[in-house]
Amino acid sequence: MLIFFALVAALVVVVQWRAGVRESTANAAYPPDGQIVTIDGVDIHVIVEGTGPDLVLIHGASGNTRDLTFDFAKRLTDRYRVIIFDRPGLGWSTRPPAYTGAWNNRSEPPKVQAELLQKAADQIGVTNPLVMGHSYGGSVALAWGLLRPDETAGLILVAAASNPWPGDLGLLYNVNSSRLGGALFVPLITAFTPRSTLEQTIESIFEPQPAPDGYLDYVGAGLTLRRHSMRANAQQVNSLRPYIVEMAEEYPGLTLPVEIVHGDADTIVPLVVHSEPLSKLIATSNLTVLEGIGHMPHHVAPKPVVDAIDRTAARAGLR
Repeated sequence: MLIFFALVAALVVVVQWRAGVRESTANAAYPPDGQIVTIDGVDIHVIVEGTGPDLVLIHGASGNTRDLTFDFAKRLTDRYRVIIFDRPGLGWSTRPPAYTGAWNNRSEPPKVQAELLQKAADQIGVTNPLVMGHSYGGSVALAWGLLRPDETAGLILVAAASNPWPGDLGLLYNVNSSRLGGALFVPLITAFTPRSTLEQTIESIFEPQPAPDGYLDYVGAGLTLRRHSMRANAQQVNSLRPYIVEMAEEYPGLTLPVEIVHGDADTIVPLVVHSEPLSKLIATSNLTVLEGIGHMPHHVAPKPVVDAIDRTAARAGLR
């Protein structure tokens, strides 16, 4: 029995060591591209580029600012001041103390995340911004608008998670977001996930379109594989539905310009579950459906997304 426990202890040490090495490698390869703004003890990483009306971009699940700086942001910096945040726990942003620790299983609601990003935006002088959110980031963008309806010029929601969905999100999210899974299983993923798995995951996110050449190496998947980021992502995604249920009741009260862009081939955040119902709940919304496009329109069909941003700016009187 003593030998068994000694072997288990040795395995835990090896896993944690290897996970730490891979995290150090990812941190060195993908350092912060912007500045760190500290809000209530929480570090928020933000990149600011361009000139013009303020436009906030919020990434989705498992992402970071690099998803939006790969190609998309440069399409906007000639006429907007583009502000790109890492959401709490992802990229180079930290989490509030109540949501940290290997054995934690709590997660920040979209409104808590939005409030942190708003305070960071205030600190760098952002005023009356347009706010775009992709996927999970769409829920944070909606929370932003609900929290500050009179100080937000408009919302652009791209393949946004916005309405309750049937069923759960599967075993992996359930395990990784739990206390035991977060403490013991997540380090195994950090330590041993091969590049081939990352490649398959990226391809599945972009389906039915291919991922852009160089995307995997640029986006810094190793940042997402860090133990604290994997826990944050799993906990935030797995707990999102009840927060969405509450927020959906408030959507009809939004009167600011809202543009919704969604591909009809999106199987990750399905159009019929999310954006179609959302367009009926917000009287000021306009829905653009992209035929044959999957979950990553801002990469594979960027022009309609950029057009939606420009329309929102025009509707808000910013252009």
